[in-house]
Amino acid sequence: MADYSAFGLVRRNTAQAIGAEDAVERLRAGRGLPSSVLPYGNGRSYGDTCLNDAGALIDMRSMKRVLAFDAESGLFTAQAGLMLSDLIAHVGPKGWFPAVVPGTQFVTLGGAIANDVHGKNHHRRGTFGCHVVSFTLLRSDGETRHCSAQENAELFRATIGGMGLTGLILDATIRLMKVASVDVNERVRGFSGLDEYFDLAADADARNEYAVAWLDQLASGASAGRGFLLTANHAEDGDVYRVPSARRLAVPFRPPVNFLNRWSLAAFNRAFAWSKARAEGVRRSSYESYFFPLDAVRHWNRLYGPRGLLQHQSVVPFEAARETIPAMMAAAREAGQASFLTVLKRFGDVASPGILSFPRPGYTLTLDFSNAGSATRALFERLDRMTVEAGGAVNPYKDARMGAALFEASFPGWRDLEALRDPAFLSDFWRRTALKLPAGEKGERHAAE
Repeated sequence: MADYSAFGLVRRNTAQAIGAEDAVERLRAGRGLPSSVLPYGNGRSYGDTCLNDAGALIDMRSMKRVLAFDAESGLFTAQAGLMLSDLIAHVGPKGWFPAVVPGTQFVTLGGAIANDVHGKNHHRRGTFGCHVVSFTLLRSDGETRHCSAQENAELFRATIGGMGLTGLILDATIRLMKVASVDVNERVRGFSGLDEYFDLAADADARNEYAVAWLDQLASGASAGRGFLLTANHAEDGDVYRVPSARRLAVPFRPPVNFLNRWSLAAFNRAFAWSKARAEGVRRSSYESYFFPLDAVRHWNRLYGPRGLLQHQSVVPFEAARETIPAMMAAAREAGQASFLTVLKRFGDVASPGILSFPRPGYTLTLDFSNAGSATRALFERLDRMTVEAGGAVNPYKDARMGAALFEASFPGWRDLEALRDPAFLSDFWRRTALKLPAGEKGERHAAE
């Protein structure tokens, strides 16, 4: 039986699912639709932007054919259910790579567009949506629309970052990036605190295609804010593409207790810091180990135990970062919460075509916590306040509990998406945020009719 949970595993999905081909037939015929539907890619959103318990999900993973690839121009067309892992396997041997990849390659093409995902090179390439040339969108009126910056431009902008609410993406064309090798030359540099990181970050972006920092969230006192800056550029020598190694490790089931607690994470942080300290300098890294390190362990999210995990990803403007980011780290330590993965990146000023794109100029901090119920949610509310007071935003597709007011503060232009939302498409996230706000109620009534 297929699993349609969100990646955070905080609650079990109860929605019915419709196969992609069946859904396409129903939409085109205008018959047999549930009260609402939502496309489902591979469930890598952490919260409920990919869930629709009051209606049905459309499982897109069977629609995964490559439709066209021009190895001269780098234009690539495929059905929306194709995984990025398969995309890379198809184009890598010809010396091409997606211009933007998120932290996992196990997301669908349609999901990458719907969430307008970002990667470690936002300062140069912007978001995934910046490289979308066009797509075919099927709406609940039965009509398909070809969308691009020139044709159906408003729907094009609303669908990029629109979290699947504007209709069903059937296929898409993206522009890839030419590379000498899919693997990278990675440089590891340690820093003793956040001030040192901020002093390094802008120059690191200017000199490198990719940059990301790992932080030891549990470190306190003189060691607070220590970590490693990991920069990389595609290798200019060596093999263009190597067949990825098979994933051998897996977490077979959800354990009855949380294995990622404060003590195990302290040990992990020490081991990680030791391994990175040994690797300081420049080394060749496979694209998998640099871009997708957690993909090496299947179902690693199960380690968080029966209550799942909650992730808080925020972005704060440049001018507020040196004060706000250390304060957020301190708040997590004071709350006694341990973040398994703490990542800090610098966003640039490359604007996305999407209406509801999360990245904007500033620094983005990502914290992963075991779900400890009210204690974790109280911490998140404190982090929310810090983010909003700094003029920042919280990421919807990493969220499982933000309220309507926080959503509006993060995305004041949400009504532009609501105006273009397909009335038959809805998610649990949109119900608990946008539709709780003024001018959102009409869309919910329309979807229920």
